[in-house]
Amino acid sequence: MRLFTGLSLAPPVVEHLYDLLRPFIPRLRLQWSPPENFHLTTKFLGEWPEEKLKLVVDALERMRKPGPFVLEVERLGLFPNPYSPRVLWAGVRAPQALAQLAHDTDEALAEVGVPREKRAYSPHLTLARIRPDSPLKQVRDLLEAHAAACFGLTEARDFHLYLSRPAPGGSKYEKLVTFAL
Repeated sequence: MRLFTGLSLAPPVVEHLYDLLRPFIPRLRLQWSPPENFHLTTKFLGEWPEEKLKLVVDALERMRKPGPFVLEVERLGLFPNPYSPRVLWAGVRAPQALAQLAHDTDEALAEVGVPREKRAYSPHLTLARIRPDSPLKQVRDLLEAHAAACFGLTEARDFHLYLSRPAPGGSKYEKLVTFAL
């Protein structure tokens, strides 16, 4: 099983993002994330044995939760940089509670054998993966035109354990368990 934890987004935020991207999808040769996959990852677990799923669920149920909070989806950017980008993303502005949730999730899952994160948490929504043959000038133009855009607010009241399944054209995400914040 390929697993991760994350937050879902308010439908108006997803719609706003997709409305912005829709005209670019046929023109830019990117591997676009479908809007139903838009989410904010808090911890990527990777491959995990199905027979040990209960360990993960129990750890997430026991962990400290920060309580509900509001986050804002804003601006566009490129990882790792604009000169050799691999990912087009939307940024997230959130209170410390989001970073605390990511940290506490990392700690709780480390106790059951999931490797700890080596990099600092950087909240973002992956909108597309950039292929080597992608038209970088057009990607940079999109970024420049909408770099400071604001896509809306999401109230985070819960987070989810997701299953990622391979599917034609990308992956499908399924919420396995929901945990109240």
